[in-house]
Amino acid sequence: MPLSHLMELQTFRPPSFAGTMVFLVRNQVQQRKNHCRFSANTMLSEHRFYKHLLSGRKCVSKNTKTSVSCSYSTEQNDTLPSINQLSDARVIYAVAAALGHNKESHPESSARVPAIVKALEKMELTPKFRGSDILELQNFNLASVDDIASVHAKAYVSGLEKAMDQASEKGLILIEGSGPTYATSTTFHESLVAAGAGLALVDSVVAASKNQLDPPTAFALIRPPGHHAIPKGPMGFCVFGNVAIAARHAQRVHGLKRVFIIDFDVHHGNGTNDAFLDDPDIFFLSTHQDGSYPGTGKFDEIGIGAGEGATLNLPLPGGSGDTAMRAVFDEVIVPCAQRFKPDIILVSAGYDGHVLDPLASLQFTTGTYYMLASNIKQLAKDLCGGRCVFFLEGGYNLDSLSYSVADSFRAFLGEPSLAAEFDDPAILYEEPSTRVKQAIQRVKHIHSL
Repeated sequence: MPLSHLMELQTFRPPSFAGTMVFLVRNQVQQRKNHCRFSANTMLSEHRFYKHLLSGRKCVSKNTKTSVSCSYSTEQNDTLPSINQLSDARVIYAVAAALGHNKESHPESSARVPAIVKALEKMELTPKFRGSDILELQNFNLASVDDIASVHAKAYVSGLEKAMDQASEKGLILIEGSGPTYATSTTFHESLVAAGAGLALVDSVVAASKNQLDPPTAFALIRPPGHHAIPKGPMGFCVFGNVAIAARHAQRVHGLKRVFIIDFDVHHGNGTNDAFLDDPDIFFLSTHQDGSYPGTGKFDEIGIGAGEGATLNLPLPGGSGDTAMRAVFDEVIVPCAQRFKPDIILVSAGYDGHVLDPLASLQFTTGTYYMLASNIKQLAKDLCGGRCVFFLEGGYNLDSLSYSVADSFRAFLGEPSLAAEFDDPAILYEEPSTRVKQAIQRVKHIHSL
């Protein structure tokens, strides 16, 4: 995304002094965004650190119940946490870093999840420091091919599995034509691990909700991300639609008929959108930067057939920030969820709307993500027995990504935000408030909110 797109300040032209200030702010933003660029040595260091941290994690195949060669263990153990463990926990998370799914200098790299895990350790937001309040789900099944096929065409799933031989020979292949989505020899397997982590968290949260009014909020720290993956294939760094697969799982396995999906990634979740276009029982709500990749998610995309009205897209103008997102939550997300009456809330949590992220030009801050996490947790408590699972999507500045996820954990715990220790108000500029209000009013009119 060109840096010039960062400044969408109303329609008036600023006077010369203001123009000078805008130039200085732009330079500050660019300097901080450049921190997301990391060398091969940095990535190797993170990789080694993470392999050490993950030495005890396990995953097994649903189909065979035998050991599989995961990137972090080959031991067998497919037990979920006990009811006592779940009842004590306030946050539950699972990690699937896909260390073998990596392309040099690609923004969606194997350094992303390790950076988050390292930050959680540094900020003492792991079971080691918090005891039973935070539970890491270390033993879970891979998603089955049938799980994936609940959203994706079987021809795509089998084709991707077969393509692993080619990836083994060449080291890396592109699987989206000329697009940016790549695969290595481990991509198919590690994508099953990622989807399986999400399904296990749904299982755990649902189990906990049967015995307590305030079950733990869950977070799937997984990759490859999923919300761009369309039913017929991969797209936009995404291989399998992790959130969409979890939604179908919640319906099929747990009888949770009405699923509310919130996607606050900076890019439109077109894959999730397309998977449920005609389904009235899955409400998909996406906020994203207007005009950003992949160019979908217009106001008038509201679903089709029986699903008309169960898709809400709200493209926000570049430069939208914390004030805009707070208004969106209060005026759009809350009334939509209240009217829909969900049985569970799933969240495509993309952190690439952060002002420091290199791939977009919104002005979200770590504090914005704390607000979203806190408010969504409360919304789930009010509407669906606290059943809520977050899924990692985008976020490509390793610092803003890891700090923002850590602050989301604090929100789940009900602890004060530490965003002020990371966010720098000096690099923010005036939000396009008039255009934001117009966008909110337009979507409210379309959906009769």
